[in-house]
Parts: sequence; C-alpha cells; structure tokens
Amino acid sequence: MAQGSETQNSSATSPKGAAEEAQRADDVLDMIAAGLYGLASMLVGEGEESAEVVEKAVASAELDCICSVEQARKNGYKAVGQAAIEVIERRRPGALAAPEGIKTDDVCIEEDDLESAGITGEELGQMMAGPERDRVRRWLEGLPVVQRTVFVLRGVGGLNSAETADLLKAGGAPGADGWSQEAVREIFRLGLCSLASQLLHARGGN
Repeated sequence: MAQGSETQNSSATSPKGAAEEAQRADDVLDMIAAGLYGLASMLVGEGEESAEVVEKAVASAELDCICSVEQARKNGYKAVGQAAIEVIERRRPGALAAPEGIKTDDVCIEEDDLESAGITGEELGQMMAGPERDRVRRWLEGLPVVQRTVFVLRGVGGLNSAETADLLKAGGAPGADGWSQEAVREIFRLGLCSLASQLLHARGGN
C-alpha cells in the first residue's frame, strides 16, 4: 500500500505532471485575463495602475489549484478587488469607509440584484463590451467611489454581499470595520437606482 502511495506521489510531482499543471494554469489565465483587466480598470481606471492590480492579483490568487474556469475567475476577481481597494485607499485614505447611515428614501429599488434595475448580468456585460461601453464607463466614473466600488464588485465581479463586505473590511481603511452585508446591499441598491435611471434615459432616447 505504501509503495502504491509513493508511486502516486512520484507521478504527481514528475516533471511531466508539473509541466501539465503549469500549462493548465496558463490556459486558465488566458481565458480570464481580459475579465480581470476589465474589472481592475472599472475600479481604478485604465492604465498602469490597473495593470499593476491585475499583476498583483494573478500573483496572489489561486488559479492553478482549482477545478473549473469559473472558480478561477471568482478567485481572480476577489484578488483584483483586494488589490484595487489598496490602490483606492492609497490615493485617498478613508475613501472606502463604511457608510454611517443611508436614508431609505434615497433607495428606489427594494431588491439587491441587477434585474431589479431592468437588466441582466449578461446584458450588462454586453453593454460594457459593446458600442455602449464608453457611456457605461462615464456613468461608472461619475458614481461616488464607494458606490462604484461596491457596484463593480457585486454587479460586474459577481461577488455576493458577504464577500464584498469582507474585502472592504480587509482593506483596512479608517472606518472599514463597519462594513456589513446590509451596508453593501444598501450601497449596491443606490448604484442600481442610478443604473436604472441611466437605462431609462437611454431607452427613452432611442
């Protein structure tokens, strides 16, 4: 039994096995790289900083020990979010502090999902990659930094409220300890309200 185990371990660590694992990791990275850069650029803007965010995320994320491309993408998005939050806080300390209170009158949407704003995740992805890309980017850039960060992590990155709150708390910003799932939901709903207004104007103009 021990001999069989040793044979298995030897096979797993053989040069051929290591090369295959490395190739698989490269293939997975190729499939998700554009999405990682897109997410980074929405969070910190296009250019050198977003490239640095992706580089740091790839170095820290678990992309070579997962069972699916979707899980690799999720790991990558979390790592990009963490690196981007560090950049945002470096630019403006305290920018991602948890909100102290949100007036419920300011939130025009009850549910915290994209469809509440009249759009699916697939449609949003198409908008961000298609002819409306520049308009969507301008809208995102016009959002307050907290709204933009939460909206991108949840609406584009597909993270849930708990994952988003954990990333924001881990960023270590002054006041970040106050982030909770409910705070993320409220901020995301504000972003959805803004998105719904943008969609209404765009569709009314067509």
